[in-house]
Amino acid sequence: MSRQPPEAPILNVLIIRTSAMGDIVHCLPVLTALRHGMPEARIGWVVEKTFAPLLEDHPDIDELIVVRLREWRKSIFSAATRGEITGARRAMRRFDADLAIDLMGNHKGGVVAFASGARRTLGASRAFRREASSALWLGETVDAPGAHAVDRALAIVAGLGLPSAPADFGADRILSCRHEEAEAFLAERSRPFVVIQAGAGWGNKTYPPAWWGEVARRIRDEAGLGVWVPIAPGEEHLARAVVESSGGAARSVEAFAFAFLAALLRASRLVLGGDTGPVHLAHALGTPVLCLIGPTDPKRNGPYGAVDRVLFKQLPCSCCYKRFDQAKACLLNLSPRLVATRALETLRSETASHESVRESG
Repeated sequence: MSRQPPEAPILNVLIIRTSAMGDIVHCLPVLTALRHGMPEARIGWVVEKTFAPLLEDHPDIDELIVVRLREWRKSIFSAATRGEITGARRAMRRFDADLAIDLMGNHKGGVVAFASGARRTLGASRAFRREASSALWLGETVDAPGAHAVDRALAIVAGLGLPSAPADFGADRILSCRHEEAEAFLAERSRPFVVIQAGAGWGNKTYPPAWWGEVARRIRDEAGLGVWVPIAPGEEHLARAVVESSGGAARSVEAFAFAFLAALLRASRLVLGGDTGPVHLAHALGTPVLCLIGPTDPKRNGPYGAVDRVLFKQLPCSCCYKRFDQAKACLLNLSPRLVATRALETLRSETASHESVRESG
């Protein structure tokens, strides 16, 4: 572990967490901690273009620096790509960071931190990085222990002298701007509903759509709630399969805009899905969730501070973190009946909790 004392006050802080949606959400407590602990600092965030709308209206971020690392890798030698890379580097240099914080733990994050020109670059030490050798890009590294990804991210900034406080996602500051289309959609629907997030980043994180359809039927029949399945780009087929197998219990809705998705999640009684960005976003917004964990570790990647909101089958191959095209035993051992039963229990528990709060108030 290496650490150097700061030579000057930190005025400009650059957060580097370019993707993906769930990982960005898990780093929001770092943003809150920096804003509370350094109220006068300018805070920037380097983010992939795809996920920039998730952060662009956040009141705690002074500047977004948008990159296209995923696309640049496909045509690294083209003139257009070189021009975009130069533009992104110039934007980072104009931001003039005193401190760049790599929250990615890989070579992408390390290279971006180095390219930013920040006077200090900070990230996790080798033992706590996804790609150990990427620590060579950084000027300072610290151990980043913690069971959950949120705790590991917060551990990186713990040495900056910030006030100690519980992790705070800043729910009221996430995608808080009005979205007229979402408001109109929700105004036309007075029936309480739950959300089923059918898609996930990996095939083996994706619960079988026909099984989600059965879960939707049971929720409708036993709780009398509607079920909405948000459609993300490229996931139209999954939403369609859930709806077709639900016997009319589920309906799909286009949720291509992050602001629309956030409004839908905020209004939902419960959000069900796998280890995927929208479920983590719902949890950060304060909406009850039920997360079906397959090849990842629920202690690291489940809803933060809510192990009771996870369905997980412990197997000899659990937490393999391997990517496959289809669901494996870790998810296929979670039957639709089990998922629906847990969902109904969660709904009853949340209803009882809200009624108790109203009575005490």
